[in-house]
Amino acid sequence: MSSPAFPPQFDDEEYESPFRDRPAPVREPVSYRGAASDPVFGYLVAIALSLGLVPLIPDQADLRYVIIWGVMAGFGVLSWLLGDMPRIGRETPENLAWGVIFGLIVGVPLLMVGGETLHETARRLFVNMSVGAAAAFLIFVMPLAETLFFRGLLQAGRPFWLVGALASLWSILVFFPLLDVGRFPAVAVVIGVTLVLMNQIYGYVCQRNGLAAAWLCQIVVNLAVLFVPFL
Repeated sequence: MSSPAFPPQFDDEEYESPFRDRPAPVREPVSYRGAASDPVFGYLVAIALSLGLVPLIPDQADLRYVIIWGVMAGFGVLSWLLGDMPRIGRETPENLAWGVIFGLIVGVPLLMVGGETLHETARRLFVNMSVGAAAAFLIFVMPLAETLFFRGLLQAGRPFWLVGALASLWSILVFFPLLDVGRFPAVAVVIGVTLVLMNQIYGYVCQRNGLAAAWLCQIVVNLAVLFVPFL
């Protein structure tokens, strides 16, 4: 009798399974689907709102500010939550101090040179508003919205001077309708140059010392250039 046939024995090292292991699917990180185009789209929306809401001036200038800065802050927050906007990490006291220093370097000389002009400008920009409302806009609403949108969202991957130019154009469209630029063209030129200078400084501080430093810098400049003259 012949011995029963048994399947050949293989060592573990020599045996190769006829079934190939399928590679585990690679899970791509979820990102905000509009992160690549939102900065430009958000900028166009802000431009459109600054022009389209001009009829609210002067009786509801505060409502116009709330809508414009609220939309800008919304774009910045969405990009921070769902996109790839740089996160605000733990800042060093040195960077925060530089933000305050740059704000004083810009704001104090402007206050000393153009006190009367700044007073009239601040009164026109925040017409029919109380001191508390002006402080809320200048210390909280405006710096937060513009820092998140321009320095946080728009400046990512772009040179700071370009973002400063775009921010200056937007600022002119927002603020000039409240000023009587037709009667005082020289004052309009001075204010326009001041807005360009401030936005360029904010962008430079963000590139040099970070987002939080740029935010503090804008708060200090707002206090010196607009809030103190408003009082």
